[in-house]
Amino acid sequence: MANGFKAKVQKMGGFLSGMVMPNIGALIAWGIFTSLFLKTGYFPNAKLAEVIEPTLKFLIPLLFAYTGGHTVYGRRGAVAGTVATIGVIVGSDVTMMIGGMVMGPLGAWIIKQVDKIFDGHIKPGLEMLVDNFSLGIVGAIMMILGYMIVTPIFSAITGVLTVAVDFLVSHSLIPLTEIFVVPGQVLFLNNAINHGIFTPLAIEQAAETGKSILYLIEANGGMWAGLVLAFCVFGKGMAKKSAPGAAIIQIIGGIGEVSFPYALIKPITLLGPMLGGIAAVFWLQIMDGGAVAAVSPGSLIMLIVMSPKGKLFVNLMAYLIATVVSFAVTAFFLMRDKTPEDEQEVAGIDMSQFVESHSAPGEEKKAAATDTTLPKKEVKKVAFACDAGMGSSAMGASMLKTQLNKIGMFIDVSHVSIHQIPADIDVIVTNENLYEAAKNSAPAGVPVIAIENFLDAAEQAAIAKKIKDMSE
Repeated sequence: MANGFKAKVQKMGGFLSGMVMPNIGALIAWGIFTSLFLKTGYFPNAKLAEVIEPTLKFLIPLLFAYTGGHTVYGRRGAVAGTVATIGVIVGSDVTMMIGGMVMGPLGAWIIKQVDKIFDGHIKPGLEMLVDNFSLGIVGAIMMILGYMIVTPIFSAITGVLTVAVDFLVSHSLIPLTEIFVVPGQVLFLNNAINHGIFTPLAIEQAAETGKSILYLIEANGGMWAGLVLAFCVFGKGMAKKSAPGAAIIQIIGGIGEVSFPYALIKPITLLGPMLGGIAAVFWLQIMDGGAVAAVSPGSLIMLIVMSPKGKLFVNLMAYLIATVVSFAVTAFFLMRDKTPEDEQEVAGIDMSQFVESHSAPGEEKKAAATDTTLPKKEVKKVAFACDAGMGSSAMGASMLKTQLNKIGMFIDVSHVSIHQIPADIDVIVTNENLYEAAKNSAPAGVPVIAIENFLDAAEQAAIAKKIKDMSE
């Protein structure tokens, strides 16, 4: 029951973040442009600044709508969703991020149902005519409904959310959101929380003030950097030996998934990132900090790039505060830990590209079990899946491909979102926390292999062997 509920939450959150993540580059472009040419930017330019508002009002919501529509019903759904969204955008005085994230998938779903009605009832030669007119008619109706009916609803929702955010900010309650954010992160809901909830609200806020603190609630990598740095000094066994590599990836690359397994070794250490995040957001609130656009990934480099004029020091201090507080709290619990060293190796953290393997001669780490027997089949394509399909899965896919090549299997290994798994995949590999969600999204008959830690070279090697055994 609990796993099923978690999978549903991950699916919903993944769907929302799946509309934002592919468009992060556009958000970053808008953020850089805004930080440069806004009247409070580094190089104020009234002429160039004219691009800022149309980009935010039209381009970003339409990109969200196109992406969401494409997820539901391919390119035809993307067009229907985009057309459906324009009425909401034009009819509103506020930026319609929510409108794009709702109308895009909704328009795609409606045209999909219309196509089902006509399927098998169109005379040969009239397919293109019917397809174009059905999409045109549905699109026109959706534009009217969006402008006349849906816009007031979404405007009210956006207004309520804005008031709620303003209330939290004015009453200094924003820092307390970390109490809910940090546990969600270790359940691999980090992208859903950041891009499904905070980013759309932050865009609204940044449009008015040139920056938003909401961009730095989930994406402040300092709170996780402090945790892994504490394991570097006070950890035990392989966790301590592998932590320096994880710290480098966390700080420079901003991929939080490398840090989550360390907290799971000793869950009480979650208080470290939690208190570090609270302290950092409290500092940002006092000093009026914030970023101009999404800090994704949450690396120190991206934080510097996305800091507005005059707030670089404030934002860097927020990162440092989160790191120091998280380090101190985590170190406190690790120093009091009486667990034997060998028992801290069960988390499967063995980043052997940074440290030597401590396995005994001939010892092979077992891959996490699946709940089905892997069928014998020729494997040509493997997908390494994570929530967004861009961060941890990219690293995991690279490591798995290396292990497969070592045993003579030169096959295609891609990284994908668990919510958008291609139909032609032969095997899916995913983190054990996303296993249920991946099973529900996997094409029929495609086996799913759970991995405990995607950076564990020994576990990757075991999975590579499983895949090879399937093909023999």
